[in-house]
Amino acid sequence: MKKIESIIRPHKLEELQTALQEAGFAGLTVSEVRGYGRQKGHKEIYRGSEYNLEFVPKVRIEIVCTSEMCEQAVEIIIDTCKTGEIGDGKIFISPIEDAIRIRTGESGKFAL
Repeated sequence: MKKIESIIRPHKLEELQTALQEAGFAGLTVSEVRGYGRQKGHKEIYRGSEYNLEFVPKVRIEIVCTSEMCEQAVEIIIDTCKTGEIGDGKIFISPIEDAIRIRTGESGKFAL
């Protein structure tokens, strides 16, 4: 099993969720996060005053899937979230040793 964490632009969340559901991915976890990479924040103007926002709002998506479905999930994330501009985000892939469904005690791919 693999855990795919991706940091994406907030306005891409709904489109990504729909694409993943249509591809058969059963669940995902979403967190609102803030941070910066090469983008180094940005400036906004509010009521005539300029403000530097050091941390850019993003969304973190976490998906746990079988190793066989990992590549498909990554392709969907890239195809859906890529704009070609700085700030599109990152994808991190980690191995998962086991998963256990609390309600039934099922483990491994049956818990997903």
